[in-house]
Amino acid sequence: MNHKYSFENLNVWQVAKSFTVSIYKRTENFPEHEKYGIINQLRRASISICSNIAEGNSRMSPKDRAHFFQIAFSSTMEVLNQLIIASDLGFLSEKELIELRDPIDEISNKLNSLYKKQLN
Repeated sequence: MNHKYSFENLNVWQVAKSFTVSIYKRTENFPEHEKYGIINQLRRASISICSNIAEGNSRMSPKDRAHFFQIAFSSTMEVLNQLIIASDLGFLSEKELIELRDPIDEISNKLNSLYKKQLN
C-alpha cells in the first residue's frame, strides 16, 4: 500500500485512530450485559472521532472542514463522558480513566486548533 490519503498524514487522525483501538481493547473487559449499552456507545463514539476527521479533511470549503472537526470534538467529549460513567460504575479503574484522558486532551486540543484554522 503506497498511496496515502491526506487525512492519514494528520497527526490528530493518527492519535484518534489509536485511541479508538484502545477503546475497543479496554471495553473487551466490560461486563457482557453492557454489550449493547456502554460498550456499543463508547465504540461508536470513538470511531466517530477519527471518521469525522477523515471526512472533514476531504471537504473542499474551510467552513465544511470546520463543521466536521467540530463534530469530531463533540464525539471526543461524548467518549470522555461515557468513560467517566464507566469508571463510576466500576468498569474502569481510576488509573485507566486517567490514562485514557491523555489522548482525549491531545485530540481535543488539536481539533480546536484545526477548527480555528479553518475559520480564520
